Amino acid sequence: MAEIVTRMNSAVQHRGPDDSGEWVNFDSGVALGHRRLAIVDLSPAGHQPMLSASGRFVIVFNGEIYNFLELRRELVSFGYTFRGHSDTEVILAAFEKWGVEPATRRLNGMFAIAVWDLDTRTFYLSRDRIGKKPLYYGWMGSTFLFGSELKALRAHPEFCASLNPGAVALFFRFGYIPAPWTIHQGISKLPPGTILTLRENDLPGTVPDPIPFWTAGDAVRAALANPFRGSYEDALAELDTLLADAVRCRMIADVPLGAFLSGGIDSSLVVALMQQQNSGRARTFSIGFEDKALNEAGHARAVADHLGTEHTELFATAEEARKLVPGMAEIYDEPFADSSQIPTYLVSALTRKQVTVALSGDGGDEFFGGYSVYSSNTRFVEKYGRIPWFLRKVLSHGLALAPGNRMAKLSCAIAFESEADIHRALVSFWNPAQVVPGIAEPETAFASSSNLPLDFVSRMMYLDSVTYLPDDILAKVDRASMAVGLEVRCPLLDYRVFEFAWRLPLAMKIRGGEGKQILRDLLYSKVPRKLVDRPKQGFAVPAGEWIRGPLRSWAEDLLSETSLRQSGMLNVGAIRREWAQHLAGTQDATAPLWIALMFQAWLRAQA
Repeated sequence: MAEIVTRMNSAVQHRGPDDSGEWVNFDSGVALGHRRLAIVDLSPAGHQPMLSASGRFVIVFNGEIYNFLELRRELVSFGYTFRGHSDTEVILAAFEKWGVEPATRRLNGMFAIAVWDLDTRTFYLSRDRIGKKPLYYGWMGSTFLFGSELKALRAHPEFCASLNPGAVALFFRFGYIPAPWTIHQGISKLPPGTILTLRENDLPGTVPDPIPFWTAGDAVRAALANPFRGSYEDALAELDTLLADAVRCRMIADVPLGAFLSGGIDSSLVVALMQQQNSGRARTFSIGFEDKALNEAGHARAVADHLGTEHTELFATAEEARKLVPGMAEIYDEPFADSSQIPTYLVSALTRKQVTVALSGDGGDEFFGGYSVYSSNTRFVEKYGRIPWFLRKVLSHGLALAPGNRMAKLSCAIAFESEADIHRALVSFWNPAQVVPGIAEPETAFASSSNLPLDFVSRMMYLDSVTYLPDDILAKVDRASMAVGLEVRCPLLDYRVFEFAWRLPLAMKIRGGEGKQILRDLLYSKVPRKLVDRPKQGFAVPAGEWIRGPLRSWAEDLLSETSLRQSGMLNVGAIRREWAQHLAGTQDATAPLWIALMFQAWLRAQA
């Protein structure tokens, strides 16, 4: 067992280049492995796997607990003593004092935790509320496997998982695979905010349902039952205090720390709050491109100059970025098709040259209504919602016969029966029935959101928070940053911020068709409006131009009839039609084609 867990550990060495450890108990058949990226308590006292002081619990833990100092002080008042000053040791003491589930509820952080209770011979897996840190698990034969990436599971000799057709359908719809599904049959992602409990006498192949210790849905219901009653100025002041604390506790580290800075609302606010609490000059990092349409480096530099940060820029050429494309399938471990994965990797690699931890502005769009699609989708509903449903069905059928992915998407959306269905259709890139015919599509959060009493815009924000945010945005950042051994912390993802945002009336978040109003106004009190007030640019690359031009031979190889037929499940004709129309310039099919390319590249990497 020791040799196997060492091999699994080595597969994720990039996630923890500073230290490694294994713990094997032959009596129970439990083996734990850990790769360490040392952030807090760099001494051997922070080594994992770690045993609790009594010897009852043994833990492996990925992430950071931001309130560990407060928990430590409380535990000291109960008589607990500590060998070192790591958050891992505090988690173990908390488990001993309060029990695994009650203690987990007290944790504020990003985490994936595995702990074995030697007294009760019970194994626990848990994941943070928002889903910042990944955690995969499943039975392979008589062995229960878990890990931060699928690479670790694949390194086990019993791993022999087939393709999950339902996950393929979801991937072609969204460009990512939402939890709890994975690309492999029999392997799951632990949903955010849940604990999985496995007891020694559980039969092989039997996996109990994960039990939530926090859910976004419950948090939304609680917020709606207790709405914010103060003035807009009161809300600004409370949010300022809350975000300042979220930034403060994420600046605790025994290694160099910095922040990503794009010059947009979210990253600029995080950096402003960071610099406000920094005794020296905060370090900030941005990436620019030679293509002026994509280049935000000047905006970031202007904000950095105003705040007085120590700013570093990397200018990447299109050629440098393109060279990364074939290797994306290896970094992302299962099919993943957000093309901003490329600049995310580049800025992570740049940042890691100087610091080990970086703060990021992720979460502002989902929690505070930042995406323009919220207002455009509202207009869509207003335009088509007045048409009787039977006429919409006829119109939908007609549009479905028209060529192009955009018409197919519009066709699905017009045939809506619920607001969640509209949103799902409008965020879909393929209709799975057209590209992977005959495959049943598993249910996602879209099917269960109807029991929340939300207006259309709020429902879109909620659904993005529980699907797109953890399974696209956070997965993208985690894999890109951890591939180079960089830890990324996101103050706006503090669950207290989520809960506060949902207490606010929508008018404080979206006003006059412009989102993130309260974040904007808070930022304007710290940074001149003219430096940050501009249309949202995003963080993408011209993938559509690349696959028509310098990456055409790579794309044509993957999208050839021969390559497409090898999976045995794709509608070759549908994909080839999109490719031909994209090459001809009759439509921009970048997004659906990028999905097909990333799926094909992933399949080839597994061969």
